[in-house]
Amino acid sequence: MKNIAIIGSGISGLTSAYLLSKKHNVTVFEKNDYIGGHTATVDIEKDGKPYVIDTGFIVFNDKTYPNYLALLDEIGIGKQATEMSFSVHNCETGLEYNGHNLNSLFAQRSNLFRPSFWKLVKEILRFNKLCKSIFEQDIYLPGLTLGQFLNDNKFSAFFAEHYILPMGAAIWSSSLSQMGEFEFRFFVQFFHHHGLLNIADRPQWYVVPNGSRSYLGPLCEPFKERIHLNANITGITRRDDQVHLHFSNVVNNDENDTVSNNYINTQTFDEVVLACHSDQALALLVDATEDEDTLLSSMPYSENSVILHTDVSLLPDRTAAWASWNYQLSQDREKAASVTYNMNILQGLESEHTFCVTLNQKQDIDPSKVIREFIYHHPIFSSESIRAQQQRDLICGINHTHFAGAYWHNGFHEDGVRSAVEVAKRFDCHLDAFAENRN
Repeated sequence: MKNIAIIGSGISGLTSAYLLSKKHNVTVFEKNDYIGGHTATVDIEKDGKPYVIDTGFIVFNDKTYPNYLALLDEIGIGKQATEMSFSVHNCETGLEYNGHNLNSLFAQRSNLFRPSFWKLVKEILRFNKLCKSIFEQDIYLPGLTLGQFLNDNKFSAFFAEHYILPMGAAIWSSSLSQMGEFEFRFFVQFFHHHGLLNIADRPQWYVVPNGSRSYLGPLCEPFKERIHLNANITGITRRDDQVHLHFSNVVNNDENDTVSNNYINTQTFDEVVLACHSDQALALLVDATEDEDTLLSSMPYSENSVILHTDVSLLPDRTAAWASWNYQLSQDREKAASVTYNMNILQGLESEHTFCVTLNQKQDIDPSKVIREFIYHHPIFSSESIRAQQQRDLICGINHTHFAGAYWHNGFHEDGVRSAVEVAKRFDCHLDAFAENRN
């Protein structure tokens, strides 16, 4: 039985701790005063009525979340069906549509008489067919980007700017420009696995009933007494066949609540799982190896502003075009994703108010309608970061050090769980649902 330190209490850290606690002693360290990471459910009250609203992790599906679904089953958490639809609104031209069904596609009835819109529909079908063929043949040009693919196959700028780039930007919280630089192979594989190249036969999407935080309690139950919040780890060193965590804590004990004493202490473990962001992990490693420095620095994160509000001006002008995810186009292709989640649709909220969660558009939201503000960080995917992912074995499991995080795969909740499952497998710890795959 090993003593294992887990750094971070997002989905990767908590899943690592849950699985490893089956056979080992685990201790979780979290720098914030709360657990959960992007599992960020908030309680609000509007006109005397309480609501529970997710502001970070929201949805999952029955096709591409096998590890997360197995985890929910194991800890006894159910799921609630939801709708996943996507709309685009061009702030310059007024064009808008929602691709969920025929009526929402032509919610703006003038689209019926726009040749450019009918061409968009035809190009969507051609893009899907071509990408599915490429996926099935598994033939990709080395280094090919999504933007190059669109140009090489003569897709129109209208299609690129009004469909495929905004959809990708909404998924990965990136700019249109960054989406054009996405590695095409990574993009196609993700879209194929998530059913996004199909008009029909798409996955069923779900939310966690009563908010995503509902899974935190059952998940933490086996090790809840060994979770340390406000843990200020200043560095990690590996020596003498052990891992040393160095802490700098501030003690406030005079009547004016001013800092009166600083002290440093060290705790020693057999192994450490760095279940924080790649840049955070690298910053903690005092004695980082050349491989750790190279790989972790190749997988950066971007900062995204997130606002919970009730300003429906961030949604399409026509309510028939309102979707689960709503993208606002502007002329600034370098601007981070401007997407608004309609939480009434996603969580099945019944209210006269429409609760929205918007990324990167604080300046466009009526301040009187803002409820809460957050900052979340998301991995940036590029050819460099994807090459780094493929070299994970150079650093993960080496020198008593393990790395878990969604950045090792596609950047989503399932990927955080998957990375934790991969770490725990080294210690012969598994999800019970996958017991048959333990070889």
